[in-house]
Amino acid sequence: MIQHDPTELEAGKEGKKRLRKLIPLQRTPVCVCVLMGNTAVPSSAADTQQMAECAGQKRGSHGRDNKNSLRSRVPQVQRQNHARELVREADLSQWDALVIMSGDGLLYEVINGLLERADWEEAIRTPLGILPGGSGNALAASIHHYSGASPVSSEELLVSCGFLLCKRLVSRMDLVSIHLFSSPRLFSFLSLAWGFVADVDIESEKYRHVGAARFTVGTLVRLASLRVYKGKLAYLPAAKDYSNEGGVRNNMTLHCNNQASSLSPASALCRQSRDSSCQNTFHNSCHSNNSLKVRRTESTPSRSATKALPGPPDSLLLPLDQPPPSDWVVVQEEDFVLMLAMYQSHLAEDLLAAPDATLDDGVIHLFYVRAGISRTALLRLFLAMEKGAHLATNCQHLVHTKVRALRLEPYSPKGIITVDGEVVEYGPVQAEVHRGLARLITG
Repeated sequence: MIQHDPTELEAGKEGKKRLRKLIPLQRTPVCVCVLMGNTAVPSSAADTQQMAECAGQKRGSHGRDNKNSLRSRVPQVQRQNHARELVREADLSQWDALVIMSGDGLLYEVINGLLERADWEEAIRTPLGILPGGSGNALAASIHHYSGASPVSSEELLVSCGFLLCKRLVSRMDLVSIHLFSSPRLFSFLSLAWGFVADVDIESEKYRHVGAARFTVGTLVRLASLRVYKGKLAYLPAAKDYSNEGGVRNNMTLHCNNQASSLSPASALCRQSRDSSCQNTFHNSCHSNNSLKVRRTESTPSRSATKALPGPPDSLLLPLDQPPPSDWVVVQEEDFVLMLAMYQSHLAEDLLAAPDATLDDGVIHLFYVRAGISRTALLRLFLAMEKGAHLATNCQHLVHTKVRALRLEPYSPKGIITVDGEVVEYGPVQAEVHRGLARLITG
């Protein structure tokens, strides 16, 4: 039994020192459960088996017995919420990692299933992997982007994610708790959207047969009949230095029996030992400009009423039937074209929505577009977003800010709200970021 995890200091970005934690695997076999969506390519199961065989050969090349060195299971997800049910009831001690080969929706189910377990605190530390097999693939594109490689898509993105999985590095990933008016609390890893983006995402489902191009088609269709939504938006700004404050950072190298393993994309994923989460004290700050109204007092935000639910408690939110906390910023405008909260860099394979986002920066990148923007200007924004240049267009209708929590109260009687691309209850919604809650294999 390993008593302590070895640690070492390494130079991080901008010369800063950070603690790198080497996580050894506490048993020899590497066990992987690959959840595959029903829209994944037909050869996925065969490809996964080939990866497993490759992993065994690589282990053998290091002088170890490759027989029975890897066990894998590839269940096919049959229906909506099937993956959620599987991970909620599964014996996770049988698996070192869960790899999802599908779009972003399947990972959304897996994360929420893990956080609905009685042992959620340990379950959510199970390393998760993603191989793009859907039409959106935003998280896969984000992981590729974080690696510093040039943009790719389709099969090239799948190959890139496979190689990154081979590197066996596990990073912390922020999750965002989502509170709806009458539905149970959800957890999100990608986005919360209302208005134009949510409309395009859901209405373009009919074009799914064209792959990622469905978003382009959906955008053009929605531009032809641009809608304006009424609502109230409020948020808690993130301090400028919030994402740089201390704690054990990401990139935890996975080791087997104190020796680095060389495993394949479908199997080189060792489950890390349970570690303590980062405990940081952050200071709130508010700012104002001509379009914002600041409401602030010296009181501390009250805890949300959902403290007893599975998953971590929320410390920044009040119940939805109460006004937002007094130190939040309230946006004066009530007419919007869209509201988009992002916590990864990409909204789709070819949409770099939040270029500065990282996996565990502890902030939500909040975008909203005020009513009055022309169709041409909005189209120009999304074209620029393909290269992450939309913020440089200086569009007077686009606002971007980094926040730790937010609340949206739609006034329009009809509309769509999505969480990670999935439709949720339409109505008041609020969100809070939980820094580094999940674990993701990133390379």
